[in-house]
Order: sequence, then structure tokens, then C-alpha cells
Amino acid sequence: MTSEFVHLHNHSDYSLLDGAQRIDQLVNTIDDLKMDSVALTEHGNMFSVVPYYKDAKKAGIKPIIGCEIYVATGSRFEKKTTAEGGWGNNHLILLAQNYTGYKNLMKLVTAGYLEGFYYRPRVDVDLLRQYSGGLICMSACLKGEIPEKMLRGNYEGAKEAALRFAEIFPDRFYLEIQNHGIPEEEANIQNMKKLAADLDLPLVCTNDAHYAKQSHWEAHDIHICLGTGKERSDPNRLRYATPEFYFKTQDEMHTLFKEFPKAIENTRRIADSIDVELRMGEYHLPNFPIPEDSPTQDSDEYLKMLTQAGAELLYGEITPDIQKRIDHELLVIRNMGFAGYFLITADFVKYSKDMKIPVGPGRGSAAGSIVSFALGITSIDPLKYNLLFERFLNPERISLPDIDIDFCIERRGEVIDYIKDQYGDNSVTQIITFGKMKAKQVVRDVGRVMGYSFGEVDKIAKAIPNELNITLDAALEKSHDLQDYSEGDYKELMSHAKVLEGMHRHASIHAAGVVIAPGDLTDYVPLYRSSSGDVTSQYDMKGLEELGLLKMDFLGLRTLTVIDKAVKLIEQKGEKIDIEKLPLDDAKVYEIFAKGFTIGVFQFESSGMREFLKKLKPTVIEDLIAMNALYRPGPMKNIDDFISRKNGQQKIVYPHPLMEPILKETYGIIVYQEQVMQIAHEIAGFTLAEADIMRRAMGKKIKSLMDELSIKFVEGAGKKDIPKKKAEDVFALIEKFAQYGFNKSHSTAYAYVAYQTAWLKTHYPAEFMSANLTSEMGTIDRVVILINECKKQGIEVTPPDINVSFEDFRPVNESTISYGLNAIKNVGAKALETIIEERGENGKFESIFDLCARVDQQKVNKRVLESLIMSGTMDSVEGTRAQKFSAVDEAIRYGQQMQSEKDRNQVDLFGGGGQDDELIKTPDLQKMADWKEKESLEKEKEVLGLYVTGHPLLEHAEDLEEFTSITFGEEQEFSKKDTIVVGGMVTRIVKRFDRRNREMAFFDLDCLGGHAEVIAFSDCFKSYGNLIEEGNVVFVKGKPSENTDFSDLKIMGDEIITVDRVRDRLSQRLNIKFPKGETTPEDVDELMTIAKQYPGECRLVFHLPNNGSPRPMKVMAHNIKISTDKEFVRLLRTKYGKDNVWVE
Repeated sequence: MTSEFVHLHNHSDYSLLDGAQRIDQLVNTIDDLKMDSVALTEHGNMFSVVPYYKDAKKAGIKPIIGCEIYVATGSRFEKKTTAEGGWGNNHLILLAQNYTGYKNLMKLVTAGYLEGFYYRPRVDVDLLRQYSGGLICMSACLKGEIPEKMLRGNYEGAKEAALRFAEIFPDRFYLEIQNHGIPEEEANIQNMKKLAADLDLPLVCTNDAHYAKQSHWEAHDIHICLGTGKERSDPNRLRYATPEFYFKTQDEMHTLFKEFPKAIENTRRIADSIDVELRMGEYHLPNFPIPEDSPTQDSDEYLKMLTQAGAELLYGEITPDIQKRIDHELLVIRNMGFAGYFLITADFVKYSKDMKIPVGPGRGSAAGSIVSFALGITSIDPLKYNLLFERFLNPERISLPDIDIDFCIERRGEVIDYIKDQYGDNSVTQIITFGKMKAKQVVRDVGRVMGYSFGEVDKIAKAIPNELNITLDAALEKSHDLQDYSEGDYKELMSHAKVLEGMHRHASIHAAGVVIAPGDLTDYVPLYRSSSGDVTSQYDMKGLEELGLLKMDFLGLRTLTVIDKAVKLIEQKGEKIDIEKLPLDDAKVYEIFAKGFTIGVFQFESSGMREFLKKLKPTVIEDLIAMNALYRPGPMKNIDDFISRKNGQQKIVYPHPLMEPILKETYGIIVYQEQVMQIAHEIAGFTLAEADIMRRAMGKKIKSLMDELSIKFVEGAGKKDIPKKKAEDVFALIEKFAQYGFNKSHSTAYAYVAYQTAWLKTHYPAEFMSANLTSEMGTIDRVVILINECKKQGIEVTPPDINVSFEDFRPVNESTISYGLNAIKNVGAKALETIIEERGENGKFESIFDLCARVDQQKVNKRVLESLIMSGTMDSVEGTRAQKFSAVDEAIRYGQQMQSEKDRNQVDLFGGGGQDDELIKTPDLQKMADWKEKESLEKEKEVLGLYVTGHPLLEHAEDLEEFTSITFGEEQEFSKKDTIVVGGMVTRIVKRFDRRNREMAFFDLDCLGGHAEVIAFSDCFKSYGNLIEEGNVVFVKGKPSENTDFSDLKIMGDEIITVDRVRDRLSQRLNIKFPKGETTPEDVDELMTIAKQYPGECRLVFHLPNNGSPRPMKVMAHNIKISTDKEFVRLLRTKYGKDNVWVE
């Protein structure tokens, strides 16, 4: 049905923080109102073009692409406020009438951000003249130049502006009228009526819709406050005058503008004149610059030449099988027109390797290509690991290949700069991404705007479970506290939060994405500049893909940085290793996997993975590839079968003999997508391309396609004499596994990186752990985990030392790592550079005064000095921490005097200074008490994030040793029936909900000598949840979880006891062992006299010498109950010896 009225001025949530309707809501509203065409005109940007275009087309609605642009009052290059205090811009609506108009709109919107930005992205009249073709123009809301001038009484100025726009947009300029019940708008309607008559210009009516329903006006109002940083109660804030800016029906618009039937008709006329088709499905690949001296300028031939040369280098002799695979791949690449893509990728990977920038061995399905391998894009031989090209590029499903490349996280930017140099700055840019208002964020935002205190808002946000992408509705089902809040005092807050949840909040740069166009980017995509000056596309990753532009992921992988740093540290020892050519059969390396010693090992760190590794005991790289693929939701249930089959505890069966060669390496279990494809190929005679389409249909559960393929599969199997029933069973089996199967190419590449890290950890642990610590020094939780791992390996991480340490963590020897100074808060890289350089040139620092006299004080300032002292870095120079801390100001003054004296002496050398200068005396440190240990440790933690020279737990050492029932560092076997008690400090708490929606928690216990992971299931959490607080010192009594061992202690908590209650709660017997020799009744009487001074609820047990028997005789004192007070226990230990007195 054709609607008589068409909405031509509307905003979605892509008008960031000034549009409270998502694209899907907008399209649903249009559909519900039976409208066949609608324009979307964001404020100054085109962010929503692709998602809106796609969703509207899908719903059978004609999308009109537009923008509410900002026009500078003068030149776009003039950046100053107006005399009235405004930002020097007016609004104007532009709609793309055809593809030329769409391209011109992109140019204008780009210039607004890149050239005219001043509070808003502004264009000017010159630009409008230059890019007016194919654009329809409307005079906009009250902020438009024409309405603004008329309301200020400047009718002639308004007339002049209208004539200017009518000239720039001949027969395409309309005077816009709106009616939201605002008095100025009513005046404007009359003004516009007169102007239209005077100049013979057409009128058009719009509603400037910012939200879908009238009831959402308050949520939109809150949205506006977020955008302007104001509270809702602020009288001076920006606000929309009435709640009428919603998506009105045709009837409502007819009623509002019944006097202006032409203005209604013109909306239809405009819509009918528009014909813009976005070209989706076409590819726009840049041309690769083939060197001029190349024997060919044809990209396919050049690719063939490079591939052949690379393959000869890698394989030596090219066998017929290798040549067949190369020829097949090159033919597919030629037919699909993707040679340039491979050449571009190979070029920047080669550049990276030439510049010694670490590059990953490949990721995703690209590792399945022999061309990628020969060109050096990947380091994995696809023939060796049975990787399939069709999983990467399928000739029957034309889509751009996806080669994502991992780079060293610190040098990724250099590769992007190279690409900009190679293809031109105007053809390469990074990609935008949009942050959404997620559950916790939206509650905090709305609460703040509504004027609630931080404490109140924090309380509500914390009631939302910490689950990835949880929605408010899901959170309300799980959290009883949240339900109470939303039904009580915070009902309105939650109601508005639900409306705004999921809307776009801000734009930022995609962490990895880069787009490369075959010419000027703005012919294909508008550009955006962020407040920090970064230029990105205005379309996100998905939008660029839809438009056929080449986008690549340049991912920063921290592990590559770690490997690189470790190799360099090894080289500093004078040893050289080639990390790319490690033997993959090193038994010692597989041993650390088998023991679960994989903290720091890429992809194999999680506690669940470590448990499986201990059961699996991997012996070959294929085991690691399989574990990498299996350890994820879905296929995880196959892990136990995989392990049992590998270890000979379960028989390996193959559903059909033809499947044995395919499934042998995974012990008869389908693990990889490639295996699904190979089975279809071998059993049913599918081509690998057809098999890939089948795999995708199974993975996406496309029923119609699956039914069709099932018939074809059974028919194909029949041709190989496989009975119908057997073929159906095999199809059902692979259908089940295809949903979980993982990409083997990706798993292989990442298992290879994992093996490299494990090899380094095995053979060069100090260098590897140093590199790991340096790479993670900004994340305290990780530093703590890695330091604990060092302890397990017998490596000590020594506290930072001004005379020994460097910016990063460094191995001092095979069993010692020196703490990295860059991990200290408030101490910048420039300060450290100065200190380390001076130490290298002129030796160690003797005192704080010596340090201040020798370094640049602009870099090493008061804050830096205080942090160095608090962290213990200055402990090796004269004085206590308290003395040095109080001397900071004096040391700075002394340093300044010394440095100005040094400068003067240099002048006197040439000018012959007359008088004798007095020598500057080095000050003395004041005599004062040092900080108490607790204060010292707290300051240390403040600047380091952790305790290094001691631990607050030490004050509870007696209790911890007394009542912890295990010994860290000793190999102990636990059974599920054992009850163990472990004491320590609660850290790293993660709260979750179990399947029955009951709250539970996981947390770590930092203990003296080690650490434990604790699971507090719902019953334990319900009773003791109030004790699970960061920093609390507690004892956990419970059962060891399955697969616990001394290296990975996991406890399922039954009871949690605070340290001050532990003696009363856990003491049952105090044992005293009398030394061998004569024990007289007087000895026992003396003990009883002491014991009576410490009454309590604990039994006293004597262990007496037993007439020549090695086992003493136990005697319980029935006539007394005692306490296990620390003072009493100390007294007894002094008298009878430490080992002869213990509490049970």
C-alpha cells in the first residue's frame, strides 16, 4: 500500500545520544504504521545508512538516505562562536535522490568532520555548491537558517537564504514546517507560508522523530542529558519542549497539517522522485602495484610466479601432489578475481618480517591454503596437517576471503602506516565501531542523570550478574535484589533503562580493522574524525563487507610480543634460537602440558583446560590441535571420550572403514569442520566445495538445504555400495558433529604458537616468564598469577631495585627475575630512561641526594621519587623508607643546586669566575622511626598493586600454619572424601548464578606459600557470602575438587571461617608430646597448673613415652578443657619444643 504521507526527517540511536530508537525498532514502527517509505536523517553523520538500508529492504520498505547536516554561518574553516554565543552553524536536511546524490552526501558529511568540525561537523555554502548534484534539500527545524532569521525578524535575510538554497538545489529545495506544539513553530508555519507564496517555493511537513512511541519521551530526555553531560534537574540544560517528537501515524500528520495538503503531498512526491540503489555484492579491490621490472604485469601471472618460487624454497622438490594443489588453488583464485588480495596480504606480511615485526603463523581458515603458505602469509603446511583450501575459499560460494593476521601488539601500527604509504592515505583508514549501552552501563547512566547518588546506582548495577552480554530482562529473572529494586524505589529508573538498553552510546575505533579502497575512500564510504583526532570510516565492519570493500583485521596478539621479547632476552645471554624451526617432538615440552603446568602458555592457561591436559597427557602436536578445538562450549562433552580412546581405556571405532584415515588422528571422533567435509567427499563423492556448503548448512541448521543434501548424500554413498541405512546413520552423525566442529586450520596455527610458548617455558623459564611479566605489567591480577607461577618453577621475582632493575622484568640468572620498574604507578618511561641511562654511565646511586643531583628533575619529579620510595625501589640506598620519604623536597632542592652549580662551573671554565664558590654540603637524613610494616606494605601495594617485600598475611602466620591442613609445594594426593582446611586472603572474586538461578561465587585464596581456587556453591554462598570480600583473611573448609593437586589446588567450600574465629571453631584437641626419657608426675602437675590459667572448650592430649615402643602412649586429660590461645601455645612450645605442640 502506498502511504500518502512519508516521514522525511527522522533520527535513530546512531544520532549518538540524541535519538532513542534502534534501527530494528524504527523499521518495526514503519511496518506497523503501514508506511512504504521513510527517510533516516542522522545529525551530521551517515552511521546508520547500511543497517537501515538492509533492514528496510528486507521489510519491503523503500529506504531514503539522508542527513541533517550542520552548515557553518560563514566559512567552514572559521572556528569561533557567534556574537549571540552560538556555535556558528545552522541545520539543513539533505536527501539522496540518486547514486550521484549519495556520493555527494558522503563527500559533504566527510568534509564536515575532516575540515569543518567546530563543536559539530560543519559544511559551508561553498561545499554545498560543489556537491549539490542529486540531492534534495529541506530547510530543517527551528535551527535552520531560514526559520531562525524569520523568528528574529530578519525576513529579508531569510528570503536571501531561501533564494540561495533554491539556486544551489534547483527544483529540489523545500521549505520545511513542523508542529510539536511549540509556539515558535506555529509562528514559523505562518512565516514559511508567506515565504513560500512570495518566492513560489514548495512546502513540506515533517515531524523530526527521535523516538518510536510517545511514552518514550522521558527516556529520550534522559538520553539528551547523557549526551550533554547534565543532570535532568539542571534548569539550564538542553531539552525538547514537548513530548511530541515521536513517530506519528499518517492520520496524526494529516490532522496537524490539514491546512497544508500540498505539504503532505510533497512528502510523497519527494519519496517517489528518489531512486538510490546501494551496490551490494560487488567487490572493490585495490590494485596491487606490481614492480616495473617484473616479467609480467598481470596479477594472476605474478601471483603464480611468486607462489611457485615460494613453494620451491619451502618444499625443495615439487612433487606432482604439491603441484596439483598449487594449480587448483591458483585456478580458483583466478576465477574468483582475488589475485590482488593475496598479493596485497603477502606484501605487508613480507614487509613485517623484513622489519623484524613478529607475525603470527596464520589464523582462521587461511592456513588451509598452500598459496598462503608459499607466499609466507602463513607458516603452516596445509598438506602436512590435512587442511582444506575449500574451507577458506569456496568456488561455489563467492565471498571475499578472510585473511586475518596477528602481529606483535606493540608494532602493529607500523604495518598500518606501511599500508597507508603503499596505497595512499586517502585510500586507507581504520574502521569505526559503536559502543552500546549494556545492562550495567545503562543503569549507571540513567541513575546519574536522574540524580541518584553514586552509592545507590552502584548498588543496583552490582545486583546485575557479571555475565557477558546479559540483558536487563535476563538479569531481573536471575537477581532477586534487582527485582526488589525495580519494583520499589527504582521502578522509574529501571523502566527508562529498559527503553535505552542496547542503544548506541559512542563511536570508537575498531581494535584491528583496516579498510583499503581502490581509489579515494570517500567515493565508497563517508569518513569520521573522533575527538582525539583519529580518522575512521563511518560504516562499521559489517557495512563495509556488505559494500564489497576490502577490510582486513590487523590483530595485535600479545603472545607474539612475549615470544619476541623472550627470544631477545635469550640472545642477550649469547644464545641464538630459531623459534620458527623448533622440533615438534620434544618430550620435555609435552611433559609440561601433561602436568598442566601451562600458566603463560598460549590458549592452554585456563584451569579447566589444565585439568583436561592432566588426563589427556598429550604426546604429539595433533593432540594439542585437537584439545584447542574441543575445549569450547558444545564439543567439550566429547573430551572425555577423546581422552579415554587415546589412553586405551575405550575402544576406537570407525562408523565406516572409509572414515578411518580421516578420523585416525582424533581417535575416531569428529573434531574438525574439515573432517566433516572429507567424510562427505569420501563417502558420498561430494566435491570439497559442495562439502563446504553442506558443512555451513549443518552449522546454521538450514533445514531445507539439509533435506536436499541428505538425499544427495545417500545417493552418492549408494554409488560406492554403501547401504542406505548406513549412509543415513553417517549423515546423522556428521550433522550432529558439524554444529560443534571447529576450524582445523585455525586450531593448527594456534597450537603451533602454544607449542612455541611451552618450548620457551620448558627450556628458558626465566626469560619466558620475564617476557610474560613485562607484557602483562599493566594488569595486576595477571602479574600476581605469573609471580605465583614463577615460585612454582623455583624462580624468585626480586623486589624492584634502583641499582639493579630495568624498565621491564629481566632475568638476573636462571632462578631470579628482577622486577620491572615500569610496573610502578606514577613512574613514566621517560623518568626510567633518565635513571637507567645515568646509572649505566656513572654507576650506582648512593643516596636519594645522589640520585637527585644526577638526573633530569623535570622527568624525575617529586611524584616519581615518592612512588620509587613507596614501592621499595630505593631500599638499596641509604636510609629507611620513612627517612627518604620525608627528605624528598630537600633532595630535590639539593639536586637543583648541584645542577645549577655544575652549569655555572661550565661557564666559569671559559669566563674565569672571580670569587671562590662555597661547596654545597650534602644534607643528612633526619632521625625518625621507620613506617610500621603494615603501613609500609599498604604503600607498596598502592603503587605496585601487590605486596612484594612482605605480606599482610604474615601477621596471621601462626593461625595460618596451625589450621591449614595441607602443605604447599609438596606433592600430595587428595581423594574426594578428604576434608581440607586452607587459610588465606580472598582475591579475584567472580559471582555467578547456577542453573537454578541461585547465587554462587568463585574466588582465589592467596596463602602463605601458595594459592588456592575456591568454589562457593549456592548453599555455602547463602551462609557465608558476606565473608567473601576482597582482602578478607579467612579459612575455607571443604572438599578438594576433582583433579586437584599441589600445583592447582581447588576447593569446593562447605564452610568459611574468619581468622579471628578460627581457633574457637576448629580447635578440638591440643596435643603435647613429652620428650623421651623420664617423665615424672611433677611434670604433668606443672603442665596442669599452667593449663588451668587458659580455660576453654578444647581437649588436652598427652603423648607420653611408651616403654621402648616407638609409638607414644596417648592420654586424654578428662578433668580439664583448655583454650588454644596463641599466648598459651607459644608458652608450651617454648617449654616442650615447637614440633612437640600442635592443634587438631
